[in-house]
Amino acid sequence: MTGQAGHAGTGHGLAGHGASLAPPGAETWLIKGARPLGGDPADILLAGGLITEVGAGAVLAGGRGNVLDAGGLIALPGLVDLHTHLREPGREDAETVATGTAAAAAGGFTAVHAMANTEPVADTAGVVEQIWRLGRQAGRCDVQPVGAVTIGIAGSRLAELGAMADSAARVRVFSDDGSCVSDAVLMRRALEYVKAFDGVIAQHAQEPRLTEGAQMNEGEVSGMLGLAGWPAVAEEAVIARDCLLAAHVGSALHICHVSTAGSVEIIRWAKSKGWQVTAEVTPHHLLLTDDLAASYDPVFKVNPPLRTAADIAALRAALADGTIDCVATDHAPHPLEDKETEWGAAAFGMTGLETALRVVHEAMVGTGLLGWAGVADRMSGRPAAIGRLAGHGHPVAPGSPANLVLYDPAAREAVDPAAHVSKSRNTPFAGMTLPGRVVATFLRGGPTVLDGKLAR
Repeated sequence: MTGQAGHAGTGHGLAGHGASLAPPGAETWLIKGARPLGGDPADILLAGGLITEVGAGAVLAGGRGNVLDAGGLIALPGLVDLHTHLREPGREDAETVATGTAAAAAGGFTAVHAMANTEPVADTAGVVEQIWRLGRQAGRCDVQPVGAVTIGIAGSRLAELGAMADSAARVRVFSDDGSCVSDAVLMRRALEYVKAFDGVIAQHAQEPRLTEGAQMNEGEVSGMLGLAGWPAVAEEAVIARDCLLAAHVGSALHICHVSTAGSVEIIRWAKSKGWQVTAEVTPHHLLLTDDLAASYDPVFKVNPPLRTAADIAALRAALADGTIDCVATDHAPHPLEDKETEWGAAAFGMTGLETALRVVHEAMVGTGLLGWAGVADRMSGRPAAIGRLAGHGHPVAPGSPANLVLYDPAAREAVDPAAHVSKSRNTPFAGMTLPGRVVATFLRGGPTVLDGKLAR
């Protein structure tokens, strides 16, 4: 690749020679004028899969390598998602590991945790190894499988937790996401079991008896629309129980997709006790309210449901003060026929990988609640630590793995689902104007995205 490849709207371009579709780490790149964590401009040199230099006047050894003009762009460590549904094996009509990791790279992610509710369920060493190998073959970001807590996510018997932990995939996070581990005895046993290998149980907090037939948040809007309500207490009761169980066992608990102000208070209390409890919030729960259900458009149907403006305010404050540790997309792709139907029959879920950073920019940075260093912590550092990913979440500094995203904070445009690389189009942000644009993503020094487009 030679000459200049323009970047629409900002003039950033790629210059130099030798750019190729080689494996990550095989190339040398000089990124000129980027702003690490939104700070002062610096040159960033990537070589041998590492960041080798950060500062003014970095040069390519022997003048050979690739040069990327990154003036005006913010450099962040590659994003890490604790909660991605890649659908493969079994639902390749919605997403595959290849298309899902392409969407992840386009959104600035260099690692994703693939949830276990596939078909067959990722509840054995064989299935998690299959997903892990598919991720390695796709090569656009690291795929860390999440193992199921119970066989078939049926909630009756523990899955092969130890075998998955010892497999080539080295599973450390286990979740029945999509279903709650509602049996307290099973939850206790799972928490006890994973202590032996520093594992984490990630709970989908939903008391099933309190949410039978539920369609949206229980409140004024559900009453007006005549849709069955999903009470906040159905989430909060399970979180309270599991925090107590984690404390009793002395094990690590992670709470998936926190959505209510009451949940925030319970998690804050648990953390004040010094218990091993962490939590995530999705981008859509930081920005969208249950008022959107008034359209009866199933694109806004999600589990847990969109909540109220008061809940959003509490979630934002909790993410800002660290009570909620991280942002996780809960990227849940669906084929058209599963979403373009009446509300009651439609599937729960939204895509999120390609819009996550832009939504966090809007909800947290644009409101002054987080700076870019905080975004790096909540979308890279902390999720990598919770997910036990040693090769991710490092600072933009010499010696760190060259996992990097370059982001244009000055861009602002409407979300166009047709331009997304995910196989599915069920984004709730379609047509919404959001800030920012992912310009480039690097995985161990190799570009997966350049000029806003997939590089391989």
